[in-house]
Amino acid sequence: MTHTYKVSGMTCGGCQAKVQGLLSKLAGVKNVSIDLAKGEAAIDMEKHIATADLKAALKDYPKYQLTETPYQQPAIVPMADDKETKSWIETYKPILLIFGYIIGITVLVEYMNGGFVWMRWMTHFMAGFFLVFSFFKLLNLKGFAESYSMYDIVAKKWNSWGYVYAFIELALGIAFLTGFNPILTNSITFVVMSVSIIGVLQSVANKRKIKCACLGAVFNLPMSTITIIEDALMIAMSGLMLLTIL
Repeated sequence: MTHTYKVSGMTCGGCQAKVQGLLSKLAGVKNVSIDLAKGEAAIDMEKHIATADLKAALKDYPKYQLTETPYQQPAIVPMADDKETKSWIETYKPILLIFGYIIGITVLVEYMNGGFVWMRWMTHFMAGFFLVFSFFKLLNLKGFAESYSMYDIVAKKWNSWGYVYAFIELALGIAFLTGFNPILTNSITFVVMSVSIIGVLQSVANKRKIKCACLGAVFNLPMSTITIIEDALMIAMSGLMLLTIL
């Protein structure tokens, strides 16, 4: 069953992610979809959950006030509708463009260096990947951290991990760009991305309709196999480079 509730106090994407995350943690909640413009939360439940319990989930954040709507009607889930009306290309256009830019620029760098060298290209690609992705996370660091805590296994237990993670990506981008200690840089990449992919795999396997935080809170991208491919690609590249170096 799905019920829609009014939630006041939400003013930005960070608020949206926070309310969605808090309500999603309640036992019996299958999915939470927030319409920021309308100030509404559509909650898909395994069984009826008392409004008092929903309000209690937000008690630590008094500015978010949840109330019942006059009439409970089957809710329209924005993420699901968005996927039905948009093509795959339209949905993932931001990520496709970013990957296209990074691939194009790094291939051009190889051409300007007189020939294509796989190891050098992978180093430049990973530098571009981490620098660009950390940039979007840092545009709204709080929004990213709150979105990330909804599915990452570390961020769920330690909310500050999302803030730290964005700067780790920035540091890795700079390290790959400058060639700093390749063994250490690739080792950290392999470990961090391996941990990150666990939460992504769990969310996709459970078919949770949540927002992917890979590009921070800037784009409304759904969690999907695309997110798995991103993390898996970084794991594979860092692992390959470690094997080559060692």
